[in-house]
Amino acid sequence: MPAHRPKVVVTRRLPEPVETRMRELFEVELNETDRRMTREELAAALGRAEVLVPTLTDRIDAALLGQAGPQLRLIAIYGAGFDHIDVQTALRRNIIVTNTPGVLAEDTADMAMAMILAVPRRLREGANLMQSGEWEGWSPCGLTGSRIGGKRLGILGMGRIGQAVARRARGFGLQIHYHNRRQLRPEIEAELEATYWESLDQMLARIDILSINCPHTPATFHLLNARRLKLMKPTAYVINTSRGEVIDENALTRMLRAGELAGAGLDVFEKEPAVNPRLLGLPNVMLLPHMSSATVEGRIEMGEKVIINIKTFADGHRPPDQVLPSML
Repeated sequence: MPAHRPKVVVTRRLPEPVETRMRELFEVELNETDRRMTREELAAALGRAEVLVPTLTDRIDAALLGQAGPQLRLIAIYGAGFDHIDVQTALRRNIIVTNTPGVLAEDTADMAMAMILAVPRRLREGANLMQSGEWEGWSPCGLTGSRIGGKRLGILGMGRIGQAVARRARGFGLQIHYHNRRQLRPEIEAELEATYWESLDQMLARIDILSINCPHTPATFHLLNARRLKLMKPTAYVINTSRGEVIDENALTRMLRAGELAGAGLDVFEKEPAVNPRLLGLPNVMLLPHMSSATVEGRIEMGEKVIINIKTFADGHRPPDQVLPSML
């Protein structure tokens, strides 16, 4: 008797090798247009799918989950974050939720390090000047930026990504400081030459560059509020490749415009895809379209993890990347 092929609904286009493998293994319904599903379309998908494969652009709350059919038993997120899914409600409805952790740490750390280098050295301004054709040649004070070596890098969130950022930053002579829910094991601290700060406030007052690498949870929403941002030096830089909701974006924008912070590199935004229009014209801000994880290799590996989670579930076993209540 052939194995059951679960009905899988995918909300966005995935890399071609991933979609091909899904067709081989499952009864799969793909989004050929890659257009973001409306709330009504998501509700309909929840009503017919045994397995839903959403992405971070799909907000699935309690009201939507209330429209799920009894056959829906797995939400296999294509992505590491799960703050866009009401996991508690899903679990109460006996729907398992999985994600794809660990795949994108190196890619995201690469982008964080790129902005740590680019923003203080004013690479965006230099590139814009060249593209405009207005460059008039070298001058002693032209586009002078801030030296990286010897500066203090504060890492907020020292998980896989934070540690990968620290390893890269050490190679550029940065001093590593970090704040985390738990202090790292002594051997990891020694390897990274990292200084732990139990108080986030105290760390913020002493660092030159802040790299945000913590997830968005109720506890981290606006963790960097106006009060905390004002603790930072006016010569400090903020780099965010995590989630936009971790920062009070309006407060950050006001401080950047007032010269109370030297600059920022932002790959994520509080109300994506909307971007605060007051950020757009600032020369000391590098804005990227949530592309830290955007490598071909990483996106295929994410899809492979999704497939493993679905296949393991369909075979009657616990998926390896199940989101558990202790993770919320």
